[in-house]
Amino acid sequence: MGRGTPVVTHVVRVLRAAVVPAALIGMTVLAGVALGRVYAGDLLTWLVGGAAAGSVLVSVAARRLPSWLVAPVSVAAMAGWTLWSLRLAADHAELSGSLLEVTADAARNGIPRLLTAMIPVEPAPDTVLVPVVAAWLTGLAGAEVALRAGRVLLGYLPAAGLYAAALYAVGPNAEPAVGTTVAFVAVAAVGLAAPGDTAPAGGDPAADLAPRVRAAVRLRLAASATLGVALVVGLVALLGPLVAGQVDGRPVDPRRYVEPPQVQSLDENPLIRISGWALRPEQKLLDVSTERDSAPPAPPDAAAPDDEPGAEPAPGTGAGVRIRLAVLSDYDGVTWRVGATYRNAGRILPAATPPEDSTVGTVRQQITVAELSGRLLPAVATPREVSGARVAYDPASGTLIRPEGLSPGLRYEVTSAEEHPDSNLLGTANVPAGDQVARVLRVADGVPEPMRKLAAQLAEENGAPFARALAIEQFLAEHYRVVADAPSGHAYPNLGFFLFGPRNGGGQEGTSEQFAAAFAVLGRLSGLPTRVVVGFRTGGQGPVLAGDAYAWPEVLFDGLGWVPFDPLPRPDNEPRPVEEDFRPTPDDPPPSEAPAPTVEPSASPEPVAAPDGPPGRGGLSTPVLVAGGSGGLVLLVGALLLTLLAMRRSLTRSRLVQGDPGRRIAGAWQEVTDALRLAGRPVGDDLAATEVAGHARQALADARAGVTGDGPPGNGPTGSGPTDGGPTGGGPTGGGPTGSARTGSGPADAAPAVDELAALLNQVGFAPAAATPAQAARAAEVATAYVTTLRAARPWWRRLLWSIHPSPLRRARHSSR
Repeated sequence: MGRGTPVVTHVVRVLRAAVVPAALIGMTVLAGVALGRVYAGDLLTWLVGGAAAGSVLVSVAARRLPSWLVAPVSVAAMAGWTLWSLRLAADHAELSGSLLEVTADAARNGIPRLLTAMIPVEPAPDTVLVPVVAAWLTGLAGAEVALRAGRVLLGYLPAAGLYAAALYAVGPNAEPAVGTTVAFVAVAAVGLAAPGDTAPAGGDPAADLAPRVRAAVRLRLAASATLGVALVVGLVALLGPLVAGQVDGRPVDPRRYVEPPQVQSLDENPLIRISGWALRPEQKLLDVSTERDSAPPAPPDAAAPDDEPGAEPAPGTGAGVRIRLAVLSDYDGVTWRVGATYRNAGRILPAATPPEDSTVGTVRQQITVAELSGRLLPAVATPREVSGARVAYDPASGTLIRPEGLSPGLRYEVTSAEEHPDSNLLGTANVPAGDQVARVLRVADGVPEPMRKLAAQLAEENGAPFARALAIEQFLAEHYRVVADAPSGHAYPNLGFFLFGPRNGGGQEGTSEQFAAAFAVLGRLSGLPTRVVVGFRTGGQGPVLAGDAYAWPEVLFDGLGWVPFDPLPRPDNEPRPVEEDFRPTPDDPPPSEAPAPTVEPSASPEPVAAPDGPPGRGGLSTPVLVAGGSGGLVLLVGALLLTLLAMRRSLTRSRLVQGDPGRRIAGAWQEVTDALRLAGRPVGDDLAATEVAGHARQALADARAGVTGDGPPGNGPTGSGPTDGGPTGGGPTGGGPTGSARTGSGPADAAPAVDELAALLNQVGFAPAAATPAQAARAAEVATAYVTTLRAARPWWRRLLWSIHPSPLRRARHSSR
């Protein structure tokens, strides 16, 4: 018995000493569990658990080392675990490249990809790097404070902060983490109830003091403990109702503050590329190899996608494959646009529920890019798994993009779930209505009257939705001719000329662009939800040429989903004159259509490492703890400000440097309008570029004269009276007087040059392809000079807030929707 007592005592002390480290590990692991709710699989949870255990155990093992030596040792161990985790995640995601390339890419894009990734997030190097590093630093900081300094409650703060950050990152994208939160609190309570062997050796430190001194020390300790308990109870009483009131609320999604991947201006409206491809039909765009599990059912005559109606490909081949490039759902009477919201995705894409009256077959393709440019990634609808390329995905349209852009030789594999509606149900199927499909039913103002009459005539003779769609398809196929050299354009005037223009003057003929756009507009005028799809029609094996590119319309039916139609005339079919069935007044040939410049993607924040600072070897006094808490708050605020600064600078860099010349000129103009808003002189979206330029000159003049003018303008500067920079809406845009009618003081040289930038913007709006890199560089120079001059004219405290104000980031986010 005598010998066993010291052994039992030693075992008890070891168990007590292990309680706090185990609690720290458990709390950090639970943070990983909370974050892992939006990840696919449990790989992230295991990696975070390894980081938590490794960081705490390193601190326990190095407890006898000087405090200044623990952090370097732990960081070295963190580097090893992080590299191993990245290699494991890269293998899991089947990403190619060396470990150095994978690590560099993950370090550059970790935070933005984590916040723009599609849910469920696939564990990949760029989506696991931040959680693994954060978990290790949390365990290091918590272990040093709780074990070395003996401040267990204070040591819980890093783990609590990591858990709160995980809940915030998940947001409304998962069910409430009630069980995980209860477990987190329980683990923390166990650690507090048995704080381990943190008391100094020798028992009561006041035992050897004089009775009077000992009583005073114990009184002070009791008073401190009472004050601490009262403070905790007070905080619970004050914050408890506030926290309880947020339980049923919808959390904020941090993804709303990060710009998702965007398409280039070239891809925003790929419909205009049809005519260019038609003029170079032998250009090789892709190489495709296709396998089907089984042959699809023969399509109805109205929706036959192949050269011959009802043609049925043989099982296991790719005969008659539609490869989809883009889905265009938004039409404003001038341009069809993609309008998709893409999210970074892994190999496995979210599975959508297929229509109840459709069958689904599996199609596997190997695609090699040849001369196809842009970011849109071709695939058979609807992709479910992609390997060989990092992609972003839009579930609403089922389309893919490669954020880095396509490059010759890019090879990837796609497995798609190909939907085949039951053709026997089409004749009686209805079409949906209401707010959910308002986007694909919207008809912009300005429809030519003959087009309305034609849609009404076709709808009047055919009552059922499928009969109306069939009538529109047959009318276009029987009365119009496909020609490869038809000019591009699908605005209302273009479609009016295509439908009703004279045959001997270029009317009643076009490419698939006009056929698909005319079908979609006539369908919407008839009450059918329609959209336009751009892609390629190919046999499924071998090269895909530019001549294989075409556009087709689709109609949404209840229970059947989107059904494709083919309004192109059949080979050797001589079209009948439109006048035999419809006699509108011919319209004049329309002007050429030019796509408007699109808003470029906003910047992504750079990752900011969490600070760590292990306390000293001995116990910490209250002033030191207060100073440490204040320092941590200052570091947190500083990290937030640095993040905002980095995001603002990245936004400016992406606007002025990245993209084609047209997009860079548009980005320079946005820099000027953002500067006006930061200066308290916002401009309305209804103003012309020349009017905004005049307002910009006046804003700089007022700033130099000390006029604040924080009210929003109408059609000119704050106050009444026109600007002195030339007449709005007309006059020269390359120069003009620079004085101010109200202040009499001339602004800096940067102000008149805004007129030059406005002229470049107008040029991009009407002829985007004519913009040159030199003009884009000049636009960046003008915008930078103006913003610098306007900022310098502001008070010192406004200049400090200028570079970290978040309003340009919010506007960039909203403008991309």
